[in-house]
Parts: sequence; structure tokens; C-alpha cells
Amino acid sequence: MIVRILSRSPNNDKLSFPQFSKTIAMKSNYKVVYRQGNVVFTPDGGSVLSPVGNRVSVFDLINNKSRTFPFENRHNISAIALSPDADILVSVDEEGRALLVNFKRGTTLHHFNFKKPVEDIQFSPDGKFIAVTHGPHVQVWKTPNHLLREFAPFVLHRTYTGHHDDVLSIRWSSDSRFFLTTSRDMTARLYTLDPLEGYRPKTFAGHKDIILRAYFSTDHKTIYTVSRDGAVFEWKQKSSERSAEDDSDEEMLSDSEPTGPDAVALTRWGIAKRHYFNQAHTKVTSCTFHAPSNLLVVGFSSGVFGLWEMPDFTNIHTLSISQERISSCAISPSGEWLAFGAKKLGQLLVWEWQSESYVLKQQGHYFDMNTLSYSADGQNVATGGDDGKVKVWNTTSGFCFVTFSDHTAAVSTVEFAKQGQVLFSASLDGTVRGYDLIRYRNFRTFTSPTPVQFSALAVDPSGEVVAAGSTDSFEVFMWSVQTGKLLDVLTGHEAPISCLAFSPTGNILVSGSWDESVRLWSVFGRSRQVDPFMLGAEVLAVAFRPDGREIAVSTLNGQIAFWDTEKQKQTSLIEGRKDVSGGRKQDDRVTAANSASGKAFNSLAYTADGSCLIGGGNSKYVVIYDVREGVMVKKFQISENLSVDGTEEYLDSRKVVDAEIDERGDESELEDRLDTTLPGAQNGDMSKRKYRPEARTKCVRLSPTGRTWAAASTDGLLIYSLDDAITFDPFDLTVDLTPSSIIATLQRKEYLKALVMAFRLNEKPLIQRTYESVPSADITLLARELPVTYLCAMLKLVASHMESSVHMEFDLLWARALLLAHGRYLRERSTEFASVFRALQKGITDFKVAIAKISDENTSTLTYLVDQTALKAASGDH
Repeated sequence: MIVRILSRSPNNDKLSFPQFSKTIAMKSNYKVVYRQGNVVFTPDGGSVLSPVGNRVSVFDLINNKSRTFPFENRHNISAIALSPDADILVSVDEEGRALLVNFKRGTTLHHFNFKKPVEDIQFSPDGKFIAVTHGPHVQVWKTPNHLLREFAPFVLHRTYTGHHDDVLSIRWSSDSRFFLTTSRDMTARLYTLDPLEGYRPKTFAGHKDIILRAYFSTDHKTIYTVSRDGAVFEWKQKSSERSAEDDSDEEMLSDSEPTGPDAVALTRWGIAKRHYFNQAHTKVTSCTFHAPSNLLVVGFSSGVFGLWEMPDFTNIHTLSISQERISSCAISPSGEWLAFGAKKLGQLLVWEWQSESYVLKQQGHYFDMNTLSYSADGQNVATGGDDGKVKVWNTTSGFCFVTFSDHTAAVSTVEFAKQGQVLFSASLDGTVRGYDLIRYRNFRTFTSPTPVQFSALAVDPSGEVVAAGSTDSFEVFMWSVQTGKLLDVLTGHEAPISCLAFSPTGNILVSGSWDESVRLWSVFGRSRQVDPFMLGAEVLAVAFRPDGREIAVSTLNGQIAFWDTEKQKQTSLIEGRKDVSGGRKQDDRVTAANSASGKAFNSLAYTADGSCLIGGGNSKYVVIYDVREGVMVKKFQISENLSVDGTEEYLDSRKVVDAEIDERGDESELEDRLDTTLPGAQNGDMSKRKYRPEARTKCVRLSPTGRTWAAASTDGLLIYSLDDAITFDPFDLTVDLTPSSIIATLQRKEYLKALVMAFRLNEKPLIQRTYESVPSADITLLARELPVTYLCAMLKLVASHMESSVHMEFDLLWARALLLAHGRYLRERSTEFASVFRALQKGITDFKVAIAKISDENTSTLTYLVDQTALKAASGDH
């Protein structure tokens, strides 16, 4: 999910489209969790980094969250590396262009071009050097300082030669003085970081296939090499006898082992043991080694991974986790978790090998994503793809929590019911299915009397009627959700149905078709009135304004027409051809401005107040219009990835060969201008041996909360949002955070500043003292002014204070003030604050029980006293 910050109107919490901030923050990319390259664990082992196209996603395994960095490489990322202190991230794309990123801030510090494709990049354990593969060579660069701005931050330390083919991997020794390299020339080599007198790089030969990786043991007395054919060689110091047999011409060594810091270089290495995985008809595709526990993790081309304990080569277990080859694997610093990436399926898995359970198991859509829909509360997003799967994602965590695989063909549309936990999907397999999101099952399947392909879907506001449009019979079918029976078949269109929508009031159904007409059906009225609106081109998308009095219609000629549903007349027209068009494909013979394709909107959606309209089509742009003025407010470019076709306005003539410019022979100019792609072609020309995905937007939708909108694009599901998570905290920079300064601030009665300072210092006794020093009269004001950055910590403090405090009214005043002041923020992030809410609820419930108990005791005491008084009064009368 990609989150971009839009501005907020000072008097309104809805999207303020005429004003935009350029700040970009990114949370997660839903569609793809892994595409290619290597996965990396953070030094603390709590998160895993995964390359997603030309971006990098971070999956927090402890807090069950994910986010995607805002920076973009020029092409798809091939390798990433994280420094040992987790300050610097380096991402390198397929062309060898690298970005140096501040990992904690997510900001790009420097751009650099290695000028050759990079297979592997590794930081030294001390973080001072970066080793990079450079064809048959290895380059070692000094790590740039992430705190200083330098003109040329990358300084080359040395270039290492010796291999005769491309180097595949680099592994450092724990003291950062040596490193191992493997190559396609079926050898591994041992280099020293700095020149050592009389030392020539050691060569490890003997494998019969490409060596994928080489590793040091913890004591550096053993080296392991793993080749693609499933062989593991264990290298140790040669004995004098073996030395005499194997290398009789060379000087014989004594049995004593070399000592000192250069022992690794002075050792004469020889093969001690040969091990084989013996996996039939498979190749080793990835592997990693955890030196402290001597664990070797290997991924195979069959989707199987194995875990071996070295040096005994004991197989701990072998498990099939994917249907395709495992292209990357990593192990956490503690050795407990294993991360695997499968490139073809887009899978990312994290496995805890000791308990044999999944920590994370995510997979995006195998092919393109066609459609999306927000749930009524905006907490979930459902997506449907060409792979026939329907996936439901949580907007807060960014994870898919349920996948439905009932459809046997591409899913064309998904739609949430406005009420209840129900999701509907329409597919080209001729079925419309209803899913129960409480029990996670397909509770209803709707079919037509004759088999047809469904291309459009709509659900009425009550959730009791579902309608679907077909591409074969040009009819609209309506079913009852309760009974599953077919209620009606609406006929009249003369071409495939492209879109359907119910009005917000529920009494009108609008349908758009390729017959250049839009029809309004009074489906629940007695008159059964049908009002056709004729347009000048094929209809692609329709959208109702939230009040139901206006519809927006997108046509193939790039126009957006607005019709008044009550007066049944067109009110305005927007020419959007030049706004949405853009991007020249690799085989286009005309410029992007003159291309016929990608000049229409495939999807439309109104904002919550109906003042703006958002649209996307088969191009790299998503456009927002002001409906009343009819002008473009903002244009978003969904991708800058040059690995995707259609992201460049002008092609580089130096890289275009004649075969790519003219594949159709000498044609007339008229034919050159025509768009020859087949209708419905969505993945480029599949007849080619190699094709590139095209930048396009299949669907755009606005969240019911009015704060976010989403676009289903080639790069994934992009979420643009009014996000308050990124806030400037001046206390980080300007205040001397010491206990004495906090107490001094407290004595000056600057309670808010003292409270925030205490949170920054994070000392519990100091936080509690500051909290209890706040006067009751100031609680409401402080709660209102508290930065949302500290809201979670403040609620946790109140909840924990409730457990042991006797100040019930004080804690309840804080809880009430915080919930009132930040209610909307907490409601939109209810899943994120779920644990805090439960703790708060527990504290309030305990208060309730305690007060009820005291009240009952007091009631009994008062009753007793009243009775005793009555008895005394009665005895006195006598």
C-alpha cells in the first residue's frame, strides 16, 4: 500500500483536493509482497525487508504491520543490503543504479550508478565497507556517512579481480578483514580487505556446477561452499600427509594451525568432506547459513526447503512450502526464523523452524489485479484478480487475512454490502458469489439460466439484491440474496454491459454498455420505467454522486459526461483525453501524445461530499477533477518504474533497435496510428517470448471514511491518504531530556511539555510523577493538545495506572478526555489500538466492579443504620 499525504482543510476533516502537500509516506503494497531480489532481516530480527518491484517493503513481524518506503528505484530492485546498525539501506536495481537510504527516516540520501548489474551487495560486519559484485570483479566501497551531506559520498576502497565469470555472492568474515566470493566459473575465492604481503587470493575449485554461496564457520576454521547441483563441500586446513599427496610440488606445512589475525589467509585450505542433498530432479536456487548455530538453510527449485546442521550434515527437517522455486532465503540473527521469497508466485513466508509454524505467510495476486472495494467501515479492502482469487486485506496492518479461491476464471468485480460482513464477486466463469466474512465461507452462488460471462456487479444499499451484467447476452440479471433466486432479467442493451451501479437511495439501477448508452432502471417501482441516455461513444464506467441526483459517465473517446437523474439531461462535460493519456510503450511507433490507446477512464469514483471526481484508465496517471468547475485539480503518476511499459514519455533512441520500432513491415500512416491491441488484452502481447507489464489503473475507489482513496494498478494497490502518522516532534530536537529538566518544567507548571519529555525519556517513575501532577481542571485541555504520536503511550499509561491507583475519578477524567478529543483518530485506527482499548476497558470494568461492591456495602450499612435507628425510636416511644 502506498500512502501519499494529501492536505487537510483547516475547517474540514474531509479530503481537501484543491490543496496538496508533496510529502509522501508509504505503508504497504498490497498486491505484491515479494517480486525478486533478496529478503533481509533487520539486526533485531523483528522485521523482514522485501523488494517489491522498484520499492522496498518492511514487514514488522512483532507488531503485525507492514509499510513500504516512499523512494523508488528506476527499475525493479535486484539486491538490497542493510547496515549492521540499521541506519543505512542500499537498494540496487537491475541496471546497477543504487539508492542510499536513511532506513529509520525512509529518505533518500544519495544516488549512485555501479554501471553494471549487481548480483549481491553486503555490508561488512563493522559497517565500514560495502562489497558489491561488478561482473567478474568485486568492488569494495567505504560506507558513506548518513549524517553528512557530501558531494561524492561513495569512495572506492579497492577492486578485486581473479574470477573468469560473473561473481554471484559475497560473504564477510566476522572480523571484517576477509571475504569469500562465488562465481559462475564454478570456483570460490578468498580475498583480504587490505593487501597482505605475499598473499594471493585462495581459489576453491572442485565443484561441477555454479557455486551459489560460500560461508565461514564461527571460528573461521571451516568454509562451506554450496553449488547449484546440490553439493556442499567442507573446507579445512590441509594436513601435511594430504599436502604431500595432493600438492607434492608445493611446500609442505606442519600440522600446527596458523594463529593470529591473519590465520584465515595463511591457512592452506583443502576439501575435508563432500555432502550431497540428493533431491531428485531439482536444483539448489538459494541458501543461507547461520554461523552461531551452524544451521544451513537451502531452497530448491521444486519449492522445497531443507534445514541441515553442520558440520555433521544432519537433516533437521525438509518441507514443501511453495509450488515454485524458492528464489531467496534468509535467517534471523537469533536463528529462530527463516524467511523465503518465491519470485514466480510472489510469495513471502517466514517460518519458525523449532515450533514448525508460520510467522508470516503472504501471497499477492498471481496475475493482474482487476478490481477493489472498500468495506463499509473502511477497515478492509477486497481485491479480485485474473488468477480467480478474491483477497481481503486489512488496511491497518497491510496483510491479507483471507483468500477465496472458488472462482475458476478471472474475477471482474468485487463489492462489499453496505450492511453486514458480506462480500460479493462476479467472474468470467459465469457465477456471482457471496462470501460470509465472519465464518469465511462462500454462502451463496448465483448463476444465470444460460451460461454467460459477468463483467459488472452492483449491490443495492440494503444488501438484499445483487445485480450483474453480462458480456454475452447483453442482459442484466438480478437475484435475491436471501433466497438465491433469480428475480428479474433486464434486457435492452445491444452490446456487452461494461458497468453497473445502484443509486445511494436504492431505487434506481444504472447500467452502461458498449452500445453507447446508459440506462436507468426503476427496478423496485411499479412502473418499471427505463430511461436511456445516449452518448457519442462506448460507455466504460459510471458513478453515482453520494446524494444520488447525478451520475458521471466515462466513454471511450475520453469524455466524462454528467447527467441529472431527476431531470434526465446532461449538465456538463469534461474532456479528459489529454489529462489521462501519457506514456509511450516500447513498441509504439507514435509518440505518447499521438497514441490512440490509454486515452479514456476505465473507473470513476466521487469524493464523500460529491465535489470532486477521481478517474483512472490504461495509462500511468490518475486524475482528480473539480466537478463544479470542470477543471483538473491534481494528476498522480502511479509508477516511475522503467521496468513497466508506458512510464516514459519519450523513448531513448539509443536503446531502441529497428526490430522493436517496426515489427509490422511497411504499413500506411493510417495503420501506424491505429491501436492494434486486442480488446481486453491486459498483459501486453502474450505471443512474444518476453513481454513487459504495462502501467495502467484498473479500478479506483474512495474509502467510506472520506480520508483515503485506492487505485488497483500494475504496481499493486496504491492507497493515498490523509495520514497523521508522520508528525514533526520538536521535543526531539530542542529540549535537553534529563530528569532534572523534566522536574524543572513541571515546577513551571508546563504540564504538556513535561509529559511529552517524560515519554521521550521513557522512565516509568518519572512518567507517573508527571501524570499525577496534572491538575484535574487542566486534563481536558492537555488531552486536546497532546500530539497523536504519544496518544498510544498515554492511553497505555492511563490503563496501567487504573490497575493500582486509588484515584478513580482522575483516571476516568483522563480516559474520557482522551477518547473525546481523539475519537475520530482512534476509530479509524481501531485495529491498531485494539490492545490498548482492551486494557482500558479492563480498567474501567474493574472500577465499575469496585464501585458496585462499595455501593452494595454502603447500602447494607445504611440499611442497617436506618433499621437500628427505627428500633431505637420504637423503643423510646414505649
